Amino acid sequence: MNGWNEGITHAIAYIEDNLTNDIDINEIANKAYVSSFYFQKIFNVLCGFTVGEYIRNRRLTIAAQELCSTDIKVIDVALKYGYESPDSFARAFTKFHGISPSFARVQGSKLNSFAPLKIKLTLEGGTMLEYKIVEKAQFTVMGKSRKFNTEISYDEIPKFWKEHMESEDAKVVCGMYGICMDSDGKNFEYFIADNYIPWNEIPEGYETKVIPASTWAIFPCRGALPKALQDVNTKIWSEWIPSCKAYKLAGNYNIEMYTPLCENPGENYCEIWIPVETI
Repeated sequence: MNGWNEGITHAIAYIEDNLTNDIDINEIANKAYVSSFYFQKIFNVLCGFTVGEYIRNRRLTIAAQELCSTDIKVIDVALKYGYESPDSFARAFTKFHGISPSFARVQGSKLNSFAPLKIKLTLEGGTMLEYKIVEKAQFTVMGKSRKFNTEISYDEIPKFWKEHMESEDAKVVCGMYGICMDSDGKNFEYFIADNYIPWNEIPEGYETKVIPASTWAIFPCRGALPKALQDVNTKIWSEWIPSCKAYKLAGNYNIEMYTPLCENPGENYCEIWIPVETI
């Protein structure tokens, strides 16, 4: 991932230069030299909010500044910053600033400001992150999938798991894998699956997916879930990926591999698989 620091800086500059234009997530990701699927994952971990939230907050910040300093009409500001109607703009503006667009012009009104990002990667101590590089042949999984928008996936995917594990589906697919597959840059498919047994019938409502032969960086996670997995996931995207000089990301998918839960949560074991290729 050589050039990641430079790449994300270019991506943020592109966003800032196009706040009044339609912004394509794929074009943003191109500036960072990665796919939109991976860019959004890394951005979210590094920044603590999604790309969409960043764009929305920056637009509402600049819109408020324009309303305070010019006589531009509210409807013109709404259209300029990508809102389809004054009402939708007013709702977003009020939620962000705490006052309506019209009150923003009142002298002394308090407004919120969301500053442009400046990414600075620094070394913080010598934390260890265990991993191994493994070649795996093509394999097939069977399960159920659902599409998620990247903006809400962190909240919605746990609900998908809960729904699955509390239903009869858990008797068919125990949930060995959680697989993220890019869809269109804005949405992705999440698959709860097990290894496919060819001689077994595929039940109605289920499907199979072929996972291609790949080189994987595999990161073990030990301890109570979901914290153990989330902690390792954060280290992967904020530390390992930016500093890795031997491998780059490959394939717009990644896998969570789960083993049966232990009575003692501290003994739980799972893995995160990231497809990579040598630089």
